Amino acid sequence: MNQGPTTTYRLGVDVGGTFTDLLLINESSGETFSAKVPSTPADSSIGVLNGIAKICEQNGIAPEHITHVMHGTTVATNTVLEGKGARVGLVTTTGYRNVLQIARSFVPGGLGGWVIYNKRALMAPLELTIEADERLDARGEVVKPLDEAALTKSLTALKAKNIEALTVCLVNAYASGKHELRVREIAEQVMPGVPVSISSEVMPEMYEYERAETTVVNSYIRPVVSRYIDNLHRELKSKMKDVQLHVLRSDGGLSSVEAARKSPVNLLMSGPAGGVSGAQWIARESGFPNLITFDMGGTSTDVALIEKEVAQTRRETRVADVTVRAPSIDVRTVGAGGGSIAYVPELTKALRVGPQSAGASPGPAAYMKGGDKPTVTDANVVLGYLPSSSRLGGDMKIDRALAETAMATIAGPLNKTAKEAAEGVINIVNENMFGALRLVSIEQGHDPRDFALVAFGGAGPLHANALGRLMGSWPVIIPPAPGVLCAYGDATTRLRDEASRTYIRRISEISDAEVLGLLDELTTTAARSLLSEGISPEQQSVQFQIDIRYRGQGMRLTLPVTREELVQGGIASVAKRFDDMHTQLFTFALDAPHEVVSLRAVVQGPETKVRAEQLPRGNGDPAAAIIDEATVFVDGADHAARIYDRARLKAGDRIPGPAIVCQMDTTTLILPGHTGEVDAVANILIRPNV
Repeated sequence: MNQGPTTTYRLGVDVGGTFTDLLLINESSGETFSAKVPSTPADSSIGVLNGIAKICEQNGIAPEHITHVMHGTTVATNTVLEGKGARVGLVTTTGYRNVLQIARSFVPGGLGGWVIYNKRALMAPLELTIEADERLDARGEVVKPLDEAALTKSLTALKAKNIEALTVCLVNAYASGKHELRVREIAEQVMPGVPVSISSEVMPEMYEYERAETTVVNSYIRPVVSRYIDNLHRELKSKMKDVQLHVLRSDGGLSSVEAARKSPVNLLMSGPAGGVSGAQWIARESGFPNLITFDMGGTSTDVALIEKEVAQTRRETRVADVTVRAPSIDVRTVGAGGGSIAYVPELTKALRVGPQSAGASPGPAAYMKGGDKPTVTDANVVLGYLPSSSRLGGDMKIDRALAETAMATIAGPLNKTAKEAAEGVINIVNENMFGALRLVSIEQGHDPRDFALVAFGGAGPLHANALGRLMGSWPVIIPPAPGVLCAYGDATTRLRDEASRTYIRRISEISDAEVLGLLDELTTTAARSLLSEGISPEQQSVQFQIDIRYRGQGMRLTLPVTREELVQGGIASVAKRFDDMHTQLFTFALDAPHEVVSLRAVVQGPETKVRAEQLPRGNGDPAAAIIDEATVFVDGADHAARIYDRARLKAGDRIPGPAIVCQMDTTTLILPGHTGEVDAVANILIRPNV
């Protein structure tokens, strides 16, 4: 390939459980190069470095021409799931030593949940929790000074228990962090080298349990994440000199290395956020600002909603049974994937699908790895949607006869043919995924018919047309590289940080100038990490968020607002928008006083200037891309279909359904009565025939 002396590249890297995906983008032309390498769970950085070596070697690119590496990682998530974090000590205010044990007194599992509920071990156990003799009031004023001598003695005893990280969470520290800062100073003298996380920096918002849990989780994963990021950063620097490493946050923004090391709790949903960020970029290039994302893998399906090019977020992140107060993209997950197992219970004789999965080993029967249970993938094979000539991942063969044998085990009890049983499996799994899509659309007050559906992941494009039909969401968008879209998102997102504080006041009691002053202070705090990365104030954009509720209400809603909107309309205009949002979500608004709960400033760096690669223009006829013919079973009948090689399609080509489009990382199904059109940036846009 031709590579000029000034050609620079931006690299997105997404580490999954099985594969590490890489996407290299030429910053001037938009040309992309992708690669997959096996992940290395013992040390994910090894897989990342192997991938960089492979993608550079395959395409004749010198590693030093890569200027930015954007990385989505599951290190933080896996540390929580596997329980392999640090040994954490906790400092609380006297009388609050049991804050984590008491929690919210919530037992999952319905009315009888308490019978079988086994509470997981705490990340900061009671034997490693000490009390600080101090007290602040809700306005941050000192009620009782910190007893430093007693604290020093307690910390010395705690040090002897070999803790690896320390959390400080004092009552009302959201209002003032002065006591927590002093505790950290003393702790750093008593136990040098032990990282200390204080709640007034990690999450300066009210609610003692949530603040304590969030800060403890930050401490729990901090040594592991810091060690990983430091190793990766050092190796990248040795190979690429001035390369900049950024890590994807749960809310879809990028974090600097220092911010990621200090507050890894913001990285817990880094993996799923990459796909949503990639979908935002792809859709923006195609001109679709409103999207519902549909990411279907082997075990589960993740969905999210994007409105006016902005992904919907929530103020908490949940991993297994751990919930922290950290921002994340509102991703909903359902246990439905290509490996989901279909079965017929003896008692009901009614077909069921999932959530059990065949996983990667032994996998679906069609993979010829020893699996014998019927899965969603086997159903797609039996129906002809996944042709036997397909090579999954470029080299994995599939066997239709084995899929039919597996499907026969449920077809018999149902008194159906193998194809009829397979179509039942597909219909059920599609309905399961439709339920998840409803959670982010209809149940949030959004009409799915106002949104396009973008599908990615290994199995997403096979089911996307059917989901579009269920939801009325058109067009269904199949990106050019659905299997590596998470890496695309990593490569095209923006540096981001935020600062917040609890500020409980009735709107009638505060002035616009007071609110603006506080938000400007938060902006200064949030901008520090961007300034340290060389991003000047002129390159930064700022958005404010205000949490509002009705007086006496426990729930609150977060409303985004710009400085200009706040100057022009004041806090009263935000209260009016709160009424509108409350009505959208719950169908009513109250005639009650409004109350501000929290203020927040979100600061972002400049947008990534990466142009999408333009596809050569065709004449609209995809005949040159036809590689085979097949028979597909749809709506109870066989249909003749054509199989296309996606690499041969050109912009403007119109593919009439039924059709199957094959590529290295996925297979796309276009149903009868629908047509897929290839746009200028290589997306396939599927719409019903008029």
